[in-house]
Amino acid sequence: MLIVGELINTSRSKIREAAEVRDILAICDVARKQEEAGASYLDINCGTFVEKECEIMKWLVKTVRPVVSLPLCIDSPNPEALRVGLELCGDKPMINSTTFETPRFNDVVPLAIEFGAKLIALCIDDNGMPDTADQRVKIAGDMINKLVQKGMSIDDIYIDPLVKPMSANINNGTDVLNAVNRIMNEFKGVHTICGLTNISYSLPARVNINKTFMIQTMTMGMDAYILDITKNEMAGSLYASQLLLGQDNYCRNYIKAYRKGIYGA
Repeated sequence: MLIVGELINTSRSKIREAAEVRDILAICDVARKQEEAGASYLDINCGTFVEKECEIMKWLVKTVRPVVSLPLCIDSPNPEALRVGLELCGDKPMINSTTFETPRFNDVVPLAIEFGAKLIALCIDDNGMPDTADQRVKIAGDMINKLVQKGMSIDDIYIDPLVKPMSANINNGTDVLNAVNRIMNEFKGVHTICGLTNISYSLPARVNINKTFMIQTMTMGMDAYILDITKNEMAGSLYASQLLLGQDNYCRNYIKAYRKGIYGA
């Protein structure tokens, strides 16, 4: 299971404030806590600094790298900021993200190949956002085939099936579940990933919905998430679900989480 820790993102007020004043201690504290909680990658996103994104990206990556042993996920809509981060972040980075929209795909994929990066590929194409499982699987298949043709290893491709809010359409959950199941069965070796918070947008008790959806998507085969692993409710559900799906040899991760005091584990 690959977990991308989502907290170093300047859309969060505390991270934005720390970036504005170059508060090294605050950023390092967030980075260390995510590593200690079990993150596999750390997402670095400063897209809210539109005019200074490259500058802030450079500072964030240089700040985080010495204090954690984790690889970094460089997250930006700006190809120039992606390059700045990738040039500094060391071995086996991840890019968040491309779509199958022609301009974005053509900007981002060469960077992934150049830097040997894992790539999150969101199910959106030139026709827009998919509504159904069939549409998601079609876009995913087209992207996977194109990426492999361009020389990417299928093991480095992480398909994001595009999670939409349940409050907008009662089928948004099942459409993603069906798409994940089909993608993982039809394209052997590929990975699926998502952020969970969109599913619960505008609804109460959002953590309860998010963690339940995580368990459901794991059952369908999803093997990576972008989430706040420092939240014990999420972490406890993650470790318990891995255990029950036979993904935790000798129950090691579950027991380790229990010893660390993870709630629910």
